[in-house]
Amino acid sequence: MALSSEQNRSLLPVLVLLLCVPLSCLSQSTNSSLANASTNTPTTAAPSSNDTSLKGVPGCRAGLNPIYRYLCDRRAAWGIVLETLASAGFVFSMCLLFGLLLWSLWICMSTRQQSSSIGGTVVCMSLFLLATAGIFAITFSFIIRLTPQTCPTRLFLFGVLFSLAFSCLLARCLALLGFAAARGWGEPGVALGLFMVQVIICTEWLILVLVRDKKPCAYSQEEFVMLQIYVLCLLAISLILSMRFLCRSCFTYSYSYNGPAHQQWRVHAVLLFLTLMLSTCIWVVWITMLTWGNPEVNRRPQWDDPVLSIALVANGWVFLIGHGLSQIAFLCRGEAKSKDAPLSFAGWTSPSADIPGLNSPNAGRENGSFENESENRRGLRAEPSLRSPYESGFSMSEIDPDKDYTIPRPQTTNYLEPYDEYYEQD
Repeated sequence: MALSSEQNRSLLPVLVLLLCVPLSCLSQSTNSSLANASTNTPTTAAPSSNDTSLKGVPGCRAGLNPIYRYLCDRRAAWGIVLETLASAGFVFSMCLLFGLLLWSLWICMSTRQQSSSIGGTVVCMSLFLLATAGIFAITFSFIIRLTPQTCPTRLFLFGVLFSLAFSCLLARCLALLGFAAARGWGEPGVALGLFMVQVIICTEWLILVLVRDKKPCAYSQEEFVMLQIYVLCLLAISLILSMRFLCRSCFTYSYSYNGPAHQQWRVHAVLLFLTLMLSTCIWVVWITMLTWGNPEVNRRPQWDDPVLSIALVANGWVFLIGHGLSQIAFLCRGEAKSKDAPLSFAGWTSPSADIPGLNSPNAGRENGSFENESENRRGLRAEPSLRSPYESGFSMSEIDPDKDYTIPRPQTTNYLEPYDEYYEQD
């Protein structure tokens, strides 16, 4: 208990840091927006117009608004491929979400005693799957060209959805490490608390730019990355905690980890660490390409939207396979094992339930060694099938009480020098 309290205290400064750092980053981001406008070329939302239409684009009908070009242009195949993967991921995520909710409802209706133990985990997993489905859905706002309608959607939902996903992963790591505030229903509470910080950051940025300054939705790529600093903090801390949980499950031996349960915890730790490691790699790549790579190869702004779209789809599938699907499988398997092995031994079946004379088939097997001896039956039982394995071959009534059964011990009359008689004989 003392060790767990020390670990919880060591994690408290990290959680406080998550609440303090983003506010200073937000002030730097809003104060540097004017400076970035003069030094960098901002990404401005072009007004949508129906006057211009596509003509001669393979795959797109005539008269289609140009902002939807990459949804159907066969020459730019990245849009069609990404929208297909995003649509499949969204449908798969929603199927898992509805399946998880129906399964948890069935569990609550069948066994009400165990509903409280998995309620927090089910809610946290539902939030994670909802965030994953939103990540797949927001990909379409990056495939469609930047407009006054898609610009606030990009700026707000990109960071908010990723912060919800990483907050759920961080809360799961804290729960697995034994953090008291993240156990049970505290797990979704911690995830929602961390998630609301990014909501406040993005809302404040949109209010300052669109409402107070009354400017069109325009942002530089560096400013877009600055809005994700809090999400990067969540990702980094989740990666560190998952690495700690992996080291504990692989290199720490405990008598409570035996057999398949230990292997399941180890697989769970490996999948959680791989999910966060792959997410870290994806984020490093898209940030590098967006801030440095595309200008170096003179592909800005042509490659900006494809880079972000690929990052969204790739990270969404990493979330879905690495944590969503595997966590639901572990949850269902653990619940099934808990039903197969009850802790109550009141209803066990006797191996000799078919022997006549027993009152109930669930009464168990009697031990005849503690029964009173009668005059007609001394020693062994008459029926060998009713004999207990602990029953001895003789009865206590066969022992003669007049006989002395004490063990002889050496005696001497000289208590002061017991070896004198031995040496005198020599």
